[in-house]
Amino acid sequence: MTIAFPNAARSFDPAKRSIRFWGHESQFEFTFEVDAHALQRLSPQSADDETSLLRAFDANRARIEAAAGLAHSRGRQTVYHLSAAAF
Repeated sequence: MTIAFPNAARSFDPAKRSIRFWGHESQFEFTFEVDAHALQRLSPQSADDETSLLRAFDANRARIEAAAGLAHSRGRQTVYHLSAAAF
């Protein structure tokens, strides 16, 4: 079964400087985090504040979900951390 991202919710974690979002596979939910460096690699013009990082996430959501799906296909984890290297 493949992971899906039916919930468009995402949140900013100021302590980790990352955006958190969730994917589902059957009845299981998985947490993904994209760090600020990865988002700035995807959108180099982005500032380093919450609003800009959320905007960068939204603009690149399809690419981020594809990277998340690839990470998930390599093995189940409780939390997946997507760094700039994932893109």
